[in-house]
Amino acid sequence: MKHLKYLTVIAICSCLLMQMSSCKKQLEEVGPQDAINKDQILSDPNAAVTLYTGLYSLMRSNVTNFFQMGEMRSEIWADGLFTETADGTLQGLSTQNISSSSVPFNNWAGFYNFIYNLNNVIALFPQTKLSQADKDRMMAEAYGMRAYVYYTMLKNWGAVPLTTSPIQNISNASQTFKSRTSADSIMIQIKSDIEMSLQLFGSNTIIPTGKRIYWNKITTLALKGDVYIWSGTLMGGGNADLTTAQTTLQQVESLQGPTLNLDANYANIFDPNKKADNLNNPEIIFALNFENGQAGLGTFGSFQVNGIQATTLSFLQATTPTVANIYPNVSGANRVGMSQTMINRLTSGPADQRISNSFKVMYSNTAPFATRGVLLTKWLGQTSGTSQVYNNDYPIYRYADVLLLMAEAKAKLGQDPSAEINQIRLRAYGAGYTPYVSGSIDDNIKAILEEYLREFIGEGKRWWALRRAGDNYVYANINPAYLAPTGTSAKLLLPISLGMLNNDPLLTQTTGY
Repeated sequence: MKHLKYLTVIAICSCLLMQMSSCKKQLEEVGPQDAINKDQILSDPNAAVTLYTGLYSLMRSNVTNFFQMGEMRSEIWADGLFTETADGTLQGLSTQNISSSSVPFNNWAGFYNFIYNLNNVIALFPQTKLSQADKDRMMAEAYGMRAYVYYTMLKNWGAVPLTTSPIQNISNASQTFKSRTSADSIMIQIKSDIEMSLQLFGSNTIIPTGKRIYWNKITTLALKGDVYIWSGTLMGGGNADLTTAQTTLQQVESLQGPTLNLDANYANIFDPNKKADNLNNPEIIFALNFENGQAGLGTFGSFQVNGIQATTLSFLQATTPTVANIYPNVSGANRVGMSQTMINRLTSGPADQRISNSFKVMYSNTAPFATRGVLLTKWLGQTSGTSQVYNNDYPIYRYADVLLLMAEAKAKLGQDPSAEINQIRLRAYGAGYTPYVSGSIDDNIKAILEEYLREFIGEGKRWWALRRAGDNYVYANINPAYLAPTGTSAKLLLPISLGMLNNDPLLTQTTGY
């Protein structure tokens, strides 16, 4: 019998979901160079902190998954204009080119590596030599992150394998097999983890100071509001769950003040120079951290330009200045774009600081100066010498999320969501904005979705906003030919690969595939 002696910190084998031969190999090779002995964790507080810190490296490593899953199936980037060969993976998502033979995010997107480490923290930390306050805080964060990951998986696949305990030993391949747990049971686990997180954080809701790059109680409250709107709308929870969401989000709204609020300057939210000072950037609740000299936010290379493109495109319908004149050090490729219809929708009407600080339209710099695409500027970081450093933090939740989630809960309960919508609009358009006046439930949901579209471009939120609003809003905004290319009903969940089915006889395919 092989015992799991070492716990890897950054990248660990997800034995439940890999072929047994691969899993055995990794277990045999694991050693002190890239692992922490379980006994060390229980006896040495520094080893325990190392395991805990590794959780954030693992979460950060999933930023591309979080973005693509929450954004690329929406209508924002479908049928876009771009100047290089399409990014096939991203285009496949935006055109819903998804089937059992064309599976995005294979092997559950690797999330079980993260879950495995979260399970170790939750199971082992009560026995460590850390102070009780540190144990409670770190476990509260781990429960919150585990709820977030399972929630992300539920939204993508519905039923998924549920594992909440560390792997102790493996003696044969059958121990690695795991069937899918029903979506209802996964949701029960998510809600349970949320409550454990809140319980361990304690009764005091403390607004974090400095960089908000560690999971905190406000993040768990925002997640709870999000989760209960989803279950209230799509999983039979009805008004009871929607009321819970509203009550929870009200706790966060009650904290609104100088250190937790919308930032008057939208660009500040993403400015690497502002992220350490909450008075300059009070909007972030929790973000994944990227720093110069450490990890860079490389998720958005296909939304940028290369050197040749930059010299032949302009932000004005004129010969100069070129993109290269404005952003001389940006590197990437223009392989994803918006359609002209989407560009017109977002750039017409009153000046909206969210649009001007999210992307710029690029034109050919030769007559007739045709639209060639867009440059997603939100994540361009800053210049360091002759290099572009992609060191923006990537928000998981910010205060604008709380306001629009609250507006959604109110709207679905038949209440007036205009107070929250108008806070968002005031920041976007300035003092001369046109206030929103509450209408029917449908009118209110449409107004909220319009703010989601503009507020969170490039932040992985639009697809989830459509899904959480209800299936009819998905059908109304996504080309039905993409959702149902063969005339069948839309497939809103994702399939799993044939390889996964062959490797684990307990797995079944997602319904509809």
